[in-house]
Amino acid sequence: MYETFYHKLPNGVQIVHRKTSSPVVYVGIMVGAGTRHEEPTENGMAHYIEHCVFKGTEHYTARQIINHIEGIGGEINAYTTKEETTFYAATLCNHFRTTLHLLAEMVLRPTFNKKETDKEVTVILDEIESYNDSPSELIYDDFENMVFEGSSLAMPILGTKKTLRCISKSPDIALSWMQRHYRPERMVLFVQGNVSTKQVIAAAERELLTSSPIPDTQYPIPDSRYPITASPSGATRTYRRHTHQTHIMLGSHAYPIGHPKQLTMYLLNNILGGGSMSSRLYLSLREKYGLVYNIDSQAVPLSDTGYWNIYLACEPQHKDQCLELCHKELKQLRDTTLTSAQLQRALRQLEGQMAISAENQENNALAMAKQMLYYHHAPAWQETFAKVKEITPEQLQEVANEVFASEQIYTLLYD
Repeated sequence: MYETFYHKLPNGVQIVHRKTSSPVVYVGIMVGAGTRHEEPTENGMAHYIEHCVFKGTEHYTARQIINHIEGIGGEINAYTTKEETTFYAATLCNHFRTTLHLLAEMVLRPTFNKKETDKEVTVILDEIESYNDSPSELIYDDFENMVFEGSSLAMPILGTKKTLRCISKSPDIALSWMQRHYRPERMVLFVQGNVSTKQVIAAAERELLTSSPIPDTQYPIPDSRYPITASPSGATRTYRRHTHQTHIMLGSHAYPIGHPKQLTMYLLNNILGGGSMSSRLYLSLREKYGLVYNIDSQAVPLSDTGYWNIYLACEPQHKDQCLELCHKELKQLRDTTLTSAQLQRALRQLEGQMAISAENQENNALAMAKQMLYYHHAPAWQETFAKVKEITPEQLQEVANEVFASEQIYTLLYD
């Protein structure tokens, strides 16, 4: 188990560093600012900023940013979620300082050159169209819109053509949004690789404590929590998407990050359909009846709420049977307590999955950053699994009855 170190800069930036023996270092900055922090008229802003900081800073052009990273054999990337925006890179450890310097430039000193950002707007508009052409991806947005209707969590990460054209009118619009939301106390610097903690702290102080156009005191922290007006009961909607298959998603509300029952939900979801060939949904709909190619479920915890869902695609004539079988498995978990043997088999499977997942250093680094952002601590997978092992069959059944109640389930069909 690798050792993890923690530090906080005087301006509030949190640092998490996991020392490994790998010659590759993953370094990044995660910001607690995403789609849910946008007003409806600025929907897509967080994602737009994620794209546009690559287009130039006070000291580097877009071409120079890419050349600096790829010139040392590195890779740079970024992504936006409903609650975070993350910028990160992977390079050889001896290029750690250069890599952090470039990331800090992008996050703290972007210029939003209008000529360059206008090109990126075209790219994002194309991304929106590509997304609209992919029902297996679009259905997630439409489902979140159902579950969180009336909340900023219902808004799509990419925004819309209309909002994108509005927020890209002037560089000042995006810079003002960053000044309100890209605050030091909402940032995590994460580093994983064979560099010393002393190096990490020294580089962080040099790059993240310097003056920048992103002030840490001028703007009050905005209230980003919009009320979630969840319906007390589920709903069913059908959209006509002219697809060959019927795409189906069903689910409901679940637990937020850090909730006492979050890990129980994590294990329960793995039993239901969490990506393995021995999950109950896969064994039923795929192996026993041959109705689907893929079927899976997921539990998504957010900072103050969460949800779970099941996704599948099938031939239109099989949709009713597929829905019936999904509800049958949910009812089974509500009504029947797992035996000790069933629980131990589920735990062994999850332990292996967690160990294998931990071998992916990129995913490890990103998970570590998110844990730091919300928990201010980044436990190794072994620590998390030790807590999962304490879950009882009765606790699993209790959670199943809370979150899988049939009257609370939302169902969305692309027919």
